Amino acid sequence: MKNSKMNSKKQGTKAVWGGQSELFYQGATQVPIVNSVTFGYDNVDDWFDVAIGKKEGHIYSRNTNPTVAVFEEKVRILENAEAATSFSTGMAAISNTLSTFLAQGDRVVSVKDTYGGTSIVFLEFLPKNGIEVTLCETTNHEEIEAEVKKGCKMLYLETPTNPTLKILDLKRLIKSAHEVGAMVVVDNTFATPINQQPLELGADIVLHSATKYLGGHSDAMGGVACGNKDLIQQLFHYREINGASLHANTAYMLLRGIQTLELRVLRQNENAMKLAQHLEKHEKIEQVFYPGLKSHPGHKIASSQMTGFGGVFSFSIKGDFENVKLFLNSLELAHLAASLGSVSTLIGPPKVTSHVEATEEERKQLGIPETLIRCALGIENIEDIIADFDKALLKI
Repeated sequence: MKNSKMNSKKQGTKAVWGGQSELFYQGATQVPIVNSVTFGYDNVDDWFDVAIGKKEGHIYSRNTNPTVAVFEEKVRILENAEAATSFSTGMAAISNTLSTFLAQGDRVVSVKDTYGGTSIVFLEFLPKNGIEVTLCETTNHEEIEAEVKKGCKMLYLETPTNPTLKILDLKRLIKSAHEVGAMVVVDNTFATPINQQPLELGADIVLHSATKYLGGHSDAMGGVACGNKDLIQQLFHYREINGASLHANTAYMLLRGIQTLELRVLRQNENAMKLAQHLEKHEKIEQVFYPGLKSHPGHKIASSQMTGFGGVFSFSIKGDFENVKLFLNSLELAHLAASLGSVSTLIGPPKVTSHVEATEEERKQLGIPETLIRCALGIENIEDIIADFDKALLKI
């Protein structure tokens, strides 16, 4: 199936067929792993035409690679973007994007609830390069709009946020940024292309840690950026020279994972909703943070811009951190581990996962209580997960 016909297909079909429009070497139906570092040509003229972009082809795998190209094309199709480029990790995608488009004297506006690694880039690295960073209260849309109107080069957003699942009104904030000529970058890792389409809402670039839901099995690391051709070309040029390239073996593993993306995400959406609803009624739970719950402050906005609420939620246990440890140590069907988006449930407190780099005071300022636990649901039978959680809560 030609990729030009993919736009009319549903996401599950795109996940399987996107980027795989033809048979491969000797009729193979699956993408081959091309581990060659360099690519040869029969004559200098063809080599030169590829080098200057006149013809399609590959020269050196730090720049482009056949296996990696299929991965990029599949994600591009899922996000309905003009172009996509990949990276060795999700943080490489984030840091390369910020470095490509921000220079000394520029100003970036974002929110306080970005992923911990992103927050470190904002607070520690960008200021060293003479870039002004303004971080706003995450759900205060008026404050964000006011700061944007003062002028900025970029508005950087995450929604839902990590780990408290706060929701930002993308269409509203993107409109505000574009009015002052700012570009908008959205980290869509939590939502995935199945649950949310930031480019359709007006974003300029969408980022993913492919390590999470796109790969889906906690066995491959990567990142990807999607957007219009001009911006992605600039980003590709920065990445190809700075070298944070995705390896062909990893691209293959991510491609294999993406084929089941819709199946996994729909199941994880369902599992998260059921467990969040169950814990919201539990006497030993202080609060549950999940945009799918009507009690969530961002539920109305999330319902308007998301088709599903995701597989991640967080909750706080009554008492102190000793209760957190007692509960977590008693679970049988969840890995006490960082990351998210895996087929197996992953759980842990932000102090050792998303915000391990932050101090207790910094986490407090971000509205992250020490008794908060982030839970990323897998695809297990939810009845078994609920029973396991209930059993562990009895230990408190």
